[in-house]
Amino acid sequence: MKENNNILKIFIITLIAVLNCNSNVAKAGARPLSLIRDTEIENTLHSWGEPIFKAANLDSNSINIILVQSDAVNAFVAGGSNIFFYTGLISKTESPGELIGVLAHETGHITGGHLIKGREAMERASYESIISTILGVGIAIASGDASAAPAIALGGSSMATRKYLAHSRVNESSADQAALTFLENAEINPSGMASFMDKLKADNYVPKSQQSEYIQTHPLVDNRIETLKRRIDSSAYKQTPYSDEWMEQHVRMKAKLIGFIHPGQIPWIYEDKDQSMAANYARAIASYRNNNIDDALKRIDALIKIEPKNPYFLELKGQMLVDFGRVEESITYYRQALEIMPEATLFRVALAHALIETAKEDQSSKLGEAIEHLERALIDEERSTRIHRLLATAYGRLKQENRAKIHLAEEAVLQRNFTYAKQHAQNVIENEQEGSNTWIKAKDIISFIETTKK
Repeated sequence: MKENNNILKIFIITLIAVLNCNSNVAKAGARPLSLIRDTEIENTLHSWGEPIFKAANLDSNSINIILVQSDAVNAFVAGGSNIFFYTGLISKTESPGELIGVLAHETGHITGGHLIKGREAMERASYESIISTILGVGIAIASGDASAAPAIALGGSSMATRKYLAHSRVNESSADQAALTFLENAEINPSGMASFMDKLKADNYVPKSQQSEYIQTHPLVDNRIETLKRRIDSSAYKQTPYSDEWMEQHVRMKAKLIGFIHPGQIPWIYEDKDQSMAANYARAIASYRNNNIDDALKRIDALIKIEPKNPYFLELKGQMLVDFGRVEESITYYRQALEIMPEATLFRVALAHALIETAKEDQSSKLGEAIEHLERALIDEERSTRIHRLLATAYGRLKQENRAKIHLAEEAVLQRNFTYAKQHAQNVIENEQEGSNTWIKAKDIISFIETTKK
């Protein structure tokens, strides 16, 4: 599939199917999980988490927030300090405090060392491959067939996967207590932890097949809830309100998810008389997702008029224009968004993509600018297959074949396609000057593959 195909997009990056279901799974009706990349939601969650990470003595720059599109309610840590949030969990929360409580709890798992086994299989892997590894290993453990691990793909309803992700009750209590300590030291109201647990409490009394994933992977018992509430009641910050900024960020986050994932539900969720920014944000996105071009552009322009320096609105208009086939026009909006928020790596990737798509044969300067953005983006997004694919495309169009092949090899490594990666790397070694940076990268790829396969 070509890079510029108008695939379903969510936020900054194409909605990526994590796994390809095999025939048995397809017959069973299981749905594959998907990743979502969105600067606004990732930044919001990360900014809420920074005082928590500081209280936990963690480097906030080492913590990554990854969104998984699934209506299931769950969150987990995998592949190092990577916190995965299901969109269903975000949609279920009613306040920023509930999401912050989950974030603090997952941070407790990180500091407690309650990390998912098999980490070596997740090193130098894309986020998609991490989830694929988790699902495959979970199924292999349940079935007793180790050969199933790299190949089997199941959606979020897999009992085997839930079992694999599940923490012990001891670990859950430990993560709770750590989370409450972090919140206290960060001077954040911990009440959201209890209110979120109360939402899930009813799941304890239904058959396991009907329980939420969060309950199945984070065992919830009555005495755990009571212990939480007793400590929350003694908190000096239990009455501290969440800031207006956090409240607005939360409602916009939910509006954005609903608009992208369930656009048909917008008229039922937001009444016509609701003219809040969140409601109009959701309507603009829903119009875009429904391919109502004129209405979508009219609505996003209205939002930009109210908040002309909002980089997320500008980026969204750029994305709309790309998907509406007006790629050249999108560049202006991507540039504006990036000027306001230069640290937004995914904005750089989107701009680079637009530059590559619009570069004519005699416009090597556009390709050069795209490469500069992508090489810089790769520093922060080392697990991104998309960046490597775009770099391969740009270098290929500039006739720099060996550099293009290096990035195709890097992309394949992230996807755990070692055979394909080694072929490209070996080809580079045979055709590149020994000792050059490109040659050294090719040798490194082969060395990594041979070491990992042992």
